[in-house]
Amino acid sequence: MANIIPITPVKAEPAVDGMGCHAGSELMQQAASAAGKSEVLSQYAADYPKGPHDQPQSMCPAFGSLRVGLRMRRTATILSGSACCVYGLTFTSHFYGARRSVGYVPFNSETLVTGKLFEDIRETVHAQADPAKLDAIVIINLCVPTASGVPLQLLPQSINGVRIIGIDVPGFGVPTHAEAKDLLTGAMLRYARQEIMAGPVPAPRQARSDKPTITLLGEMFPADPMFIGQMLAPMDLAVGTVAPTREWRELYSALDGAAVAAIHPFYIASIREFEAAGRPIIGSAPVGIDGTHDWLGAIGRATGVAQAKIDDARNQALAAIRGVLAHTKINGRITLSGYEGSELLVARWLVECGADLRYVGSACPATPWNAHDAAWLQAKGVHVQFRASLEQDLAAVQEFKPNLAIGTTPVVQFAKEAAIPSLYFTNLISARPLMGAAAAGSLVQVINGAMGNQARFDTMNAFFGEVGKADQAGVWSELPQTHPEFRADMKRQREKKAKIRAAQEAIGS
Repeated sequence: MANIIPITPVKAEPAVDGMGCHAGSELMQQAASAAGKSEVLSQYAADYPKGPHDQPQSMCPAFGSLRVGLRMRRTATILSGSACCVYGLTFTSHFYGARRSVGYVPFNSETLVTGKLFEDIRETVHAQADPAKLDAIVIINLCVPTASGVPLQLLPQSINGVRIIGIDVPGFGVPTHAEAKDLLTGAMLRYARQEIMAGPVPAPRQARSDKPTITLLGEMFPADPMFIGQMLAPMDLAVGTVAPTREWRELYSALDGAAVAAIHPFYIASIREFEAAGRPIIGSAPVGIDGTHDWLGAIGRATGVAQAKIDDARNQALAAIRGVLAHTKINGRITLSGYEGSELLVARWLVECGADLRYVGSACPATPWNAHDAAWLQAKGVHVQFRASLEQDLAAVQEFKPNLAIGTTPVVQFAKEAAIPSLYFTNLISARPLMGAAAAGSLVQVINGAMGNQARFDTMNAFFGEVGKADQAGVWSELPQTHPEFRADMKRQREKKAKIRAAQEAIGS
């Protein structure tokens, strides 16, 4: 009998040269760490901790960084990643209003493994670095270049006076696109802070205020800074720069603020830079009666404002809000979910407007700067779910049977199939004023309008019945016929395969 060659199973190392997004987050993380990105990924894990599940279901996180770069004047953005990813991100960015081109450095397995991709990136950056047109160039590594260790940190800090910002934004390392906004904003603030420490820097376009300013952290409705400024005026304070900024020089004025209001509380890397610059951070926002009262007090204390002026600011702001709330109410049960980071602020408004809010889910994490909002909501009987998964959001709709479901696209779809009025959070709720008295009127109008459509949903549901649902969805030339014998056969096959898998797993263990 011939000798039998023993076969010892060996755990395969991730194949970096052919790896794509389909490889899975675990293999991608292993490859990235092996390629020298362990420090970067460790920082991301500390700044953006994931939930009990892998991570929330949302769009590619790199969209957040791409959005920040594309909104800045005199800033070019270049992507390095798989062509399909670049196509999708470019399409999404233009769908959301980008009016400039997105750069792209293509690669293949050979250029990725040999290091030629980095050389191509460096050549592209040198070719684009025109100080007459640009203040900065942003280069973003997507999943595959990050996993392969493409070293953007080896690029020059500047070329011909044009700043070079290289960041890794892998889907397996950054949980949401909201936090990816912070990733690039924080990198730019760090660069700008180092410039300030090195010597004089160019003055921003807008003249420096003669009052202490409050930097606002987080994307918001364009009118909100104006409303906040009106609330701050009695304390002899002014609204400063909103970060993410629209121009490089605004980063200097953002760092020059007397304090920073973390309107969106998940900008961890940015907050780190503001704290390094010695700026106090204030969480929450002026939303509703309680929120505005507490926020104005926190701002006043952080900036050394006299109590009399704080009280004056509170009296003026709260009188206007109470006046609006006295005439606008929400009567109905609501569930709320989203991935923008402002979900808890909207939830506070809903509660103070009289809504029976049962659940608020956010894809973003719990931080010290939204702890006050979470505690307030929980005291009102609202279930607050950070790092919410789609399954949790859908379960909330099923359990609480709301009169209105506010959420992401799949939540809205699920609710409408159940004949429940629903609103897409990002476009219909988040993209409207949230600060001051104007927010209550705007919010109540759209909420009550949506809940008023229940009769239309009931009519459509009664008319269509079960038509077009489940396996009968679509357009048919003839009435679909069920085949119970086929379903029974498929069920037996699934059960047989499940037993085989269970037996194999038992042998393997």
